[in-house]
Amino acid sequence: MECLATFDTTHMALFFEKACRAAGLNVKIIPVPRQISASCGLACSYPCGDRGKVEAVVADKAIEVAEYHELAS
Repeated sequence: MECLATFDTTHMALFFEKACRAAGLNVKIIPVPRQISASCGLACSYPCGDRGKVEAVVADKAIEVAEYHELAS
């Protein structure tokens, strides 16, 4: 299952991707799917099994995530 983090700013999406990749996580920036809305239009996808690690990076780096989403494959 794929998970997404959405953001209110492009800067936070890029910061999230850089911080997660530095922590060894498999993340990538994608456009926000139409069924999900975010003002900046960017989301980061990652495997749902990494959610705990992602949240640890977010807390450590003070990254502002608007919402987390789980997408069915």
